[in-house]
Amino acid sequence: MTEAWQYQIRITMTDALAELARHSPEDPALRPLMEILARHDAKPVSQLDAFEAYVAEAERQGPDRFPLARWTKATVEDPEKRRKYAKAFTLYVGGEEVYAKEAADALEAALQPLVGGALVTRLSKHDTNPANNPQMPAQYRS
Repeated sequence: MTEAWQYQIRITMTDALAELARHSPEDPALRPLMEILARHDAKPVSQLDAFEAYVAEAERQGPDRFPLARWTKATVEDPEKRRKYAKAFTLYVGGEEVYAKEAADALEAALQPLVGGALVTRLSKHDTNPANNPQMPAQYRS
């Protein structure tokens, strides 16, 4: 039996446009990207902002309930990684972080013309198969 993995599209933007996407997504400079995303019921979520929200929630509720808290906190406290993740966005579709392959494929195809241009420097598709995803480094395991 084949497992039905879910998928996610991520994009990387230039520093200046990533800042706009994080704080002023209605800015006209982002219009070509935002129009494509709207057609797919998709919204960009800054990976840095998501990581910071996760850490804040872990600190409020107790890190024992958040298995990735130590690793995520170390990531947001590292200046080089902060710069990297400030430019990286996970694209949520229909409010969901992961979604069907068909939705991911359609979004990926629609965004492909923007890759390498002024808006999107990189595009990648990820699945939920644990074998294809980074595992927590040993120093952050309890």
